[in-house]
Amino acid sequence: MILWRVLPWDPSARPEAPGGALWFPRAFQGTGRHDDPARYGCLYVTEEPVAAIAEALAPFRGTGDLAPELLVRLGRPLAVAELALGDDSALVDLDDPGTLVAEALRPSQVATSRRSVTQAYAARLFGAHPDAAGLRWWSTFEAAWPCVTLFDRAAGALALRSVRRLATADADVRAAAAFLGLA
Repeated sequence: MILWRVLPWDPSARPEAPGGALWFPRAFQGTGRHDDPARYGCLYVTEEPVAAIAEALAPFRGTGDLAPELLVRLGRPLAVAELALGDDSALVDLDDPGTLVAEALRPSQVATSRRSVTQAYAARLFGAHPDAAGLRWWSTFEAAWPCVTLFDRAAGALALRSVRRLATADADVRAAAAFLGLA
């Protein structure tokens, strides 16, 4: 499975090191949708590059301008990384009605912005599915954009395919910006 991640990129970092595309920033987690840093670290990735970029640009939606400084975080340029997750890696698919029934979840619980709800079910699913690499769910910005939360236990099944620095002229950046009202 090909997945996409946007990150503040350090081109000199090893992929598994801070600033690298395969680094799980567990020490800095705790407020994200599925975070439980006492139990695991997460990578938030998507199945489409434009979706990953939109997630990164979302805090600026409606501001009107796609400025180059929106593509910088922590003093580093944003980049989109193409990752390959091993074919034998299982995901708990929260976009599947059968999974929702089996896990006693409602769609409104999956997509809520209440982190106490999403973090609780993520921790429960992490424990209940010890072989799962992560969770698959839908973007709260566009339901047709599948998102994946990878648990750090999936690190060995991940491979870095490529990384490209984002720029305002990038077609995927333009598409994400247009979706978010950044022109």
